[in-house]
Order: sequence, then structure tokens, then C-alpha cells
Amino acid sequence: MSPLIDRISVDPNVCHGQPCVKGTRVMVWLVLNYLANGDSIEDILAAYPNLAREDIRACLAYAAEAARERVVSIEVSHNNALQT
Repeated sequence: MSPLIDRISVDPNVCHGQPCVKGTRVMVWLVLNYLANGDSIEDILAAYPNLAREDIRACLAYAAEAARERVVSIEVSHNNALQT
């Protein structure tokens, strides 16, 4: 497991136990949402000046680890399949 994940905490008394960047109330899912919507790391750091670049990388590392444990169903479209 990535040492970056040490930057993430889960505390039932903070943000209802959702994973957050340690020492903040910035939830991992929020950072991931910003990235998924096309915001840059610089945009996130400007919006949350108490975060460091490594905190954002830690959110990605946490998500990567979480994705190993769970499969999210998505619709498969055969129209967009690559043809050989």
C-alpha cells in the first residue's frame, strides 16, 4: 500500500467517518470529483490552500486502493468497441 495513504484519515467524529485528508475536513471523494470534472491540481490547491500536492496524490492513491476491493458496474456499449 502506498505511503501516501497515511495522509488520509477516517474518523467517525469527522465528516461522518468519510475518508478525509488528515487534519482537514476535505473529503477524498470531493478531491476526486474535482479531478474527474477536469479541475487541475493547481485549481484544487487554490480552492483549498491548506492542502498540499501530496494530499491530492494521496486521494488518488486511496481511490486506487479502494477500487481494488470493489467492482463498479458500468454499461458496456458494443457500438464503441474497437474493430480489428
